[in-house]
Amino acid sequence: MPTIQLTANQRDALQNFTNEFETLNALADRNRQKIINLLCENLAEGMTVTEITQMMSITQPAVSHHLKILRQAKLVAFKKRGLQSFYYVTLNKPLERLEQVLYHLRKNIDTF
Repeated sequence: MPTIQLTANQRDALQNFTNEFETLNALADRNRQKIINLLCENLAEGMTVTEITQMMSITQPAVSHHLKILRQAKLVAFKKRGLQSFYYVTLNKPLERLEQVLYHLRKNIDTF
């Protein structure tokens, strides 16, 4: 099988895509998708881990684990109010990055 030489633009597009794997992996899990949906439904107030757990069919440690992954991917953040942490979505920047990645992939895909 012959090796395909990539142009600089193609290499950049692929590199940008691989840089977003953390975001894509975070979005791939159904439980994390449900957490994001719950947080989107509660944009004004945010939700605590306890509130999210009550709405899901998984344990509190599992919810905390999923929130950690979503935080690392910068898809959610939290604010402390007293002793509680209220989680909320921060999708704009990650989605803008993904849109740019997709734009560059589409732009360069025809030449692969």
